[in-house]
Amino acid sequence: MTSHSNSPHADHPVNDHQGASGTELVVDIGPIAHGGHFVARHEGRVIFVRHAIPGEKVRIRLTDSGDSSRFWRADVVEVLEASPHRVPHFWKAADSQASWRRGGPPVGGAELGHISLERQRALKAEVLAEQLKRLAGLDLATEVEAVGDHHDDGLGWRTRAGFAVTSKGRLGMHAHRSDVVLPIKEMPLALPGLNDLKLWDLDLSGIARVEVAVPANGSRPLILLAPEEGTSPKRVHSILSQLPPDVSVASFDPSKGEVLQLRGRTWVQESAAGHDYRVTGEGFWQIHKDAPETLVGAVTDYLSRGGYLQPGAAVADLYAGAGLFTAPLADAVGVTGSVLSVEGAPGASRDARKNLHGEAQVEIVQGRVERVLHQSARSFDSVVLDPPRAGAGKAVVKQLMATGPRAIAYVSCDPASFARDLGYFHQGGWRLESLRAFDLYPHTHHLETVGLIVPSA
Repeated sequence: MTSHSNSPHADHPVNDHQGASGTELVVDIGPIAHGGHFVARHEGRVIFVRHAIPGEKVRIRLTDSGDSSRFWRADVVEVLEASPHRVPHFWKAADSQASWRRGGPPVGGAELGHISLERQRALKAEVLAEQLKRLAGLDLATEVEAVGDHHDDGLGWRTRAGFAVTSKGRLGMHAHRSDVVLPIKEMPLALPGLNDLKLWDLDLSGIARVEVAVPANGSRPLILLAPEEGTSPKRVHSILSQLPPDVSVASFDPSKGEVLQLRGRTWVQESAAGHDYRVTGEGFWQIHKDAPETLVGAVTDYLSRGGYLQPGAAVADLYAGAGLFTAPLADAVGVTGSVLSVEGAPGASRDARKNLHGEAQVEIVQGRVERVLHQSARSFDSVVLDPPRAGAGKAVVKQLMATGPRAIAYVSCDPASFARDLGYFHQGGWRLESLRAFDLYPHTHHLETVGLIVPSA
């Protein structure tokens, strides 16, 4: 074990109290865990380490610890024995070793950027398999598929990004699980159009958060500014004057969900599967430029091949957002069929009404999915289920099984909540017929799955 005195980090303040944050230890890295961490152990204690690779020997710095904690968290500060899958990080601000050499943590949002893309996808497949085994009792290996034409470097795919603002008014991002905001000068994961805005050159004093949407179809971008309490309208308009004139700008209050027009539109126009979609403010839209087409294709392929989606069919689109799936479902069932579109967020539901205007076979209902299912008491040939990260949950799964659809296409951005819900379906006599996994978030630990779930009988 390398001593602290030999370490290039010896100049950094290191707390010698065992388990105190800031302590440096040398550990061997074990398997990946859900959430972008890797498992290490020190004197019997589990440590979740970021920026490592299985099989490495590394020096880590404890970032979240204590004698009473069940487990500790840490960052890699030095690689002593490297994995063959380690590559130079593409983003200086997110490079853990370089950041700690400069005296502080890296920004979050690219926690697997030091690993080759092929190995990233294999590790994500391991996480998915482990969650399915532990929470659903399934032994299933699933390849995590690359997406889009330009998947050689995994960069330039984000159409949306959220930023914090430093105390000096500069665009920044948070360190992982931290209130620390670090200034940034680039966002390599984002579309070039987002970087071209050069928001890091502006004085954003008085703004707490900045959200940016740059549609993949090249339509007008939208910048959302969340002013700090007490920021004057004059200050907001001063920032507005610094922004490019061809960009829409709005202010928003995250706590109230209010979006107020400052210039141009309060929404962006997205395109997918032959349809245009209006998405207002912070409204949800898949962030990878190729995600909408990929997911619509996977869902409609599963349902069509099984005969669950055809002219005249009755279909439900639950957690429907602005209608990404609703529009192609309406195309498939035709005027003789029906699509029930359910979304809880009022703004997204209003967008869906605009996006599906003129589709007589579509009924759009704004409300909680469990309440709408309880009140409608309708049966469906098939269901598209695309819940938020927390998943659908036991109550919704039970209600869905009770409505008696022939198939459910479940779209999930979280392997743990997906596997948990799949366990509920299994308990109710349903089974996973097919599963695909997509690498829609390269260089991060996230992945997307589309599963076809059917009654066992």
